[in-house]
Amino acid sequence: MPSDQPLDPLDLLVLGGGVMGLFTAYHASAGGSRVAVLERGEIGDPRTASFGRTRSYRKDYLDAEYARLADEAQTLWRGFERETGVRALVRCGCLNIASSAVTPDLASTYGQLSADVLAGIGLAPQTLSREALAERYPYLDADVGHLDESAGLVDLRAVTGALLHALEQAKASVREHVDTIAIETGIDGGLIRVRADVGDFVTRSLVIAAGHGTNDLLALLPGCELRVPITKDRPSEAKYFTPAAERRAEFTSDVMPVVAYLDTGVYVHPIVDGVVDAVKIGYYNPPDIPRDRTGVRDIADFVAQCMPGLADAGASVEDVRDVDGCDYDLVADDDFVLGPVPGLPNVQVGVGWRGTGYKYAPWVGRVLFQLALQGGTVYDIRRFDPGRFIAARLEPARSARSVASAVEAVR
Repeated sequence: MPSDQPLDPLDLLVLGGGVMGLFTAYHASAGGSRVAVLERGEIGDPRTASFGRTRSYRKDYLDAEYARLADEAQTLWRGFERETGVRALVRCGCLNIASSAVTPDLASTYGQLSADVLAGIGLAPQTLSREALAERYPYLDADVGHLDESAGLVDLRAVTGALLHALEQAKASVREHVDTIAIETGIDGGLIRVRADVGDFVTRSLVIAAGHGTNDLLALLPGCELRVPITKDRPSEAKYFTPAAERRAEFTSDVMPVVAYLDTGVYVHPIVDGVVDAVKIGYYNPPDIPRDRTGVRDIADFVAQCMPGLADAGASVEDVRDVDGCDYDLVADDDFVLGPVPGLPNVQVGVGWRGTGYKYAPWVGRVLFQLALQGGTVYDIRRFDPGRFIAARLEPARSARSVASAVEAVR
């Protein structure tokens, strides 16, 4: 497409076709806006969190603000299901467990602390004793559990399919394998021109939701000083456990919840008929939890100490190879980056989902859509202001204190 020919401007152009970018386009196109999405790889790229089969959705955070936003995201997920007619959520619940043999001080475990946070905002989970756990989930060996029955799993493939179908119905363009070459701002009274290897795109508003490619795109914006301090991380280990056929029914999502022992960095997803035919266990060493805090050093340790019934069920074990090879985008202060690019009010950016962001996708998409096309959002997102990283470069001492405080706040 020749760059010197006039182009009919889009209302919104989204750079990045992961779940955050697709939800942004979904919300925008639902109101009749002219929208396009450019993805440099493929939709559902294995390097991104949009690839895989399941992600947990939950609100058990140590930070009340993230817990509230996760609850708001669940409301938006339910709305998405009604609007699309697709079952996106597997409502199996989420159970945080703790064992005194693993974490002797049960009162300071992640499960207890997060339960206290949820109770403080009126969303208290159900607390189960050792006896109640043994009766309900005999494969577990734990002293206490905190069950949020409103939580569960997101079916990633169903979500991606529903988003793409909705965008097609709204005549929004989604293009894969597109490299962005240059970005020009302030043309023709404030429009933005994006030059790509497939041609030029002119838009009134631009959203950058490109994960680890975010800084490459920010660097193309004239005069943009923002660079987000993103690092890559990923689960240390992930395995599928397939129980013997006669024991399979004990581990399906109609009776088994997501199980988490985040002090050890372990999460467990049940079998979901038609989605995944094995129990998935992941081990991730969170950056804010000391590696030597517990005796659980891998998935085998966790199963032996906390989930012996899975081994007793004659489960075969294999490495997870078809999912969860993605890189998490961790931000230096461990907070989302969400809002206008400083100095460019019609350019928004969203990044830094910390490996936990998928559950927030409909909320993030709604915020980015509101910022891009409605001039502001109904949510208080000052905490996530991208401009904090420009201020950090100017005031490094204050930034160091801020980062230390933010990390401590999520422990």
